[in-house]
Amino acid sequence: MSLSGFTTPWLFCYLVVVGAAVAAYLLVQRSRRRRVLRFANLALLEQVAAGQKPRRWRHLPAALLVAALALLTTAMAGPTHDVRIPRNRAVVMLVIDVSESMSATDVAPSRIEAAREAGKHFADMLTPGINLGLVKFSSGATLLVAPTIDREQVKGAIDKLVPEPRTATGEGIFTALQAIATTGAVMGGGDGPPPARIVLESDGKETVPPNLDAPRGAFTAAQAAKEQGVPISTISFGTPDGVVQVDGQPIPVPTDDASLARIADLSGGQAFRAASLGELNRVYSTLDEQIGYQVVRGDASAGWVALGALALALSIGAGVLLNRRLPA
Repeated sequence: MSLSGFTTPWLFCYLVVVGAAVAAYLLVQRSRRRRVLRFANLALLEQVAAGQKPRRWRHLPAALLVAALALLTTAMAGPTHDVRIPRNRAVVMLVIDVSESMSATDVAPSRIEAAREAGKHFADMLTPGINLGLVKFSSGATLLVAPTIDREQVKGAIDKLVPEPRTATGEGIFTALQAIATTGAVMGGGDGPPPARIVLESDGKETVPPNLDAPRGAFTAAQAAKEQGVPISTISFGTPDGVVQVDGQPIPVPTDDASLARIADLSGGQAFRAASLGELNRVYSTLDEQIGYQVVRGDASAGWVALGALALALSIGAGVLLNRRLPA
């Protein structure tokens, strides 16, 4: 039941006719009462009135008929409401950090294994019509799977992710943007390039280059994504207590929520964080809801038609039962 977004609001002008019908009904009732009083024996009327109670419900059929007309007029005006429908023309790039810090076991069984599991779960959940691609990044970035609707290909590539040295977040973003641009140039079915999103999962700050504002840095890449209309949803994955072993020495690898949140902000996206596989799956579920569906205005007249028909049926029934005639 919606009272907004009418497609033909001018049809509400018919309510003037409904109002005129109400006025006519009241005038008829008033003139009928005057005629009765003019020609009736008043003494006899007083005796009859004393023995009978006024019929309180005699106007109910007419009131229901007016309500039915108003409801059906509202339906004809074409109310609309928001409707979620699956997207069938979009590109999503899953960009996963495979730096050595992803081997930390603060997230059971390890960050990289949890990332693989959640990534495959995301691929399964995502609306089938969306093209999904995969990029991994460590010291550099590699496009593992170009955007495709073949989820098995994406999941097979996710299964092969293993930790590698260093973290080049900016390169991962630039590689994803290039894949999106290439896909958008050849994808038909619309007036312009398809809507696109980058989902960036990482646990730490960029190390290559060390300056995130460098030409190939993460912040520069995020600004490029903003210019291309591609928001980045970042997922900071892990805990502040992460540790990896390097040459037998424990090296702390806490998550860097701040830089990932900044990347999301610069691109016009949204930042998330997850400290367990369950939380990561919930984040991916949220992203699926945001990415996999679009909100459009849909017809909302069915409810008004149903109520109008019900009011009309009740009006007819009340007229027959109370007044022994159809409402008029």
